[in-house]
Amino acid sequence: MKICNCILNPVNKLINAICLSLLLVICGGCKKDKQINIDDEEVVSPTTGTRAEFTLDSIFLYATQVYLWNDALSGYNNFNPRGKYIDIKPELSAFKRELFDISQFKLNPVTNRPFEFSNYGTAKYSFLQTGRTAGGGTRAGIVTGEAVLASRMIQSGDKIIAYVALGSFPALNSAKPKLNQVFDEMATYKPKYLVLDLRSNGGGYVETAEYVANLIAPGTLNGKTMYSEQFNTTLQSGKATILRHQPYLDETGKAVMYNGRLATLADVDYTEAGNTYKFNKQGNLETIQNIYVIVSGQTASASELLISCLKPYFNVKLIGERTYGKPVGFFGINIDQYAVYLSSFLIKNANGWSDYFNGMEPNLNVVGASNPDLGNPEELCLKSALAAIDGKIQFAPQKSASISKLNLNTTPMVLKDQNQIGMLENRLKLKH
Repeated sequence: MKICNCILNPVNKLINAICLSLLLVICGGCKKDKQINIDDEEVVSPTTGTRAEFTLDSIFLYATQVYLWNDALSGYNNFNPRGKYIDIKPELSAFKRELFDISQFKLNPVTNRPFEFSNYGTAKYSFLQTGRTAGGGTRAGIVTGEAVLASRMIQSGDKIIAYVALGSFPALNSAKPKLNQVFDEMATYKPKYLVLDLRSNGGGYVETAEYVANLIAPGTLNGKTMYSEQFNTTLQSGKATILRHQPYLDETGKAVMYNGRLATLADVDYTEAGNTYKFNKQGNLETIQNIYVIVSGQTASASELLISCLKPYFNVKLIGERTYGKPVGFFGINIDQYAVYLSSFLIKNANGWSDYFNGMEPNLNVVGASNPDLGNPEELCLKSALAAIDGKIQFAPQKSASISKLNLNTTPMVLKDQNQIGMLENRLKLKH
């Protein structure tokens, strides 16, 4: 089967592996731009089958081009998605099982286990859910929760300490007013110390985490690298042709014209240079020098990104428990009635650091209450942070991460609701 033919064939109504709206976008694009010759695409899978079989095909075919570790995947015939999974019922279980198996091929050389190792039949990062994403420009509706859970100013001797607990990173347009208010209030006190409570923050939109970093950072960091997103070589070289079947939408959810036709995700710039983000100061806070971050096993993804991109420029100390470990992100792909989130890019900070697949180790191990009184100076984790700021607790020198420290025989951490957790990129940019 040719990838596009399986989607465009109007005779077989079961062939709905991508979706009807997507068909219209691709058909319009093919008519208007002779550079996209779908008939030249490689024959990779059967031309006939059931709806479930085409969905199984599509999950694998997208992974071979979009998945961060696609170099570990075999060819279609060897993987045999239909033969392996078509008898699993219900169908949703078959699709999720296939995605899990795809995620287990690439081994982390540090642990000799898959990067997405899990004992629970679900990948550590990638996931599939019922319901479709909004498309290439926006992916609203997957991140829930409040950005700011609590905030206060604390006086400790001659030290002024700002405290803020961030619960998630929802869409920036909804989070920005409250974030601006809280950090502008901080600025009036000119604190040198910030306690950033991320213990319950499982991530969200990269854009929102980046905005928080720009609220914390001084204007002197403007123009310096904050982080970069590194996609696989197939994406970076523009060879992910299957993405021609995914429309690129603007931030309002509307199709975009590109070179005289409708844009698709194949037109996005996936190069590292095109996905390097720099500091751009927001707000009035200019005085932070020392950052104490309260973390736990629920601290994941975009919240770890925030920690990572602050490390090269601030004195950052972690208090609590080892974080989840997720230096990868994704953008949504629509396959039939499902949204698939394949690990698609690696996050690297200004120092090129990205190796926290097994979590970030705290400088001070503290096991707090499961339902802490956020912002209370007597709450164990915050009390420990304040004691460290006052010099009453000394941090032991932190050694380089080693396999012996990780205790791989322990049960891997599981997020409370993986489908609501992520590092979602909603700012994919078209190539110039």
